[in-house]
Amino acid sequence: MPEREWYDQPCYIISVAAELVNLHPQTLRYYERVGLIKPQRSAGNVRLYSPQDIDRLHRITRLIEELGVNLAGAEVILRMSERMRQMSEEMDRMQAEFEAELERLQRELNRYLE
Repeated sequence: MPEREWYDQPCYIISVAAELVNLHPQTLRYYERVGLIKPQRSAGNVRLYSPQDIDRLHRITRLIEELGVNLAGAEVILRMSERMRQMSEEMDRMQAEFEAELERLQRELNRYLE
């Protein structure tokens, strides 16, 4: 299984997820209610957390406990971080397209000059 698929795979029930991030399960339920985390649900409606969810919970915990950010601030920071990641990926894609076009134009110029 590719790494990205594994990272998104829901595999931890709430008690395990809570233990992994050293939080009470009720805290995870609260974070879900306020929209900070969105675990997937099984057919039996059991919350299932992915490794990506666990990483997000670690980031939330660090923002709150180590940096003193409140929940609203943590949400804004996480949203902005995600947007910055998306923009960086888009810029990388665009740079690759520009470089490919530059190479194509250089080849055309070289053919013209020969």
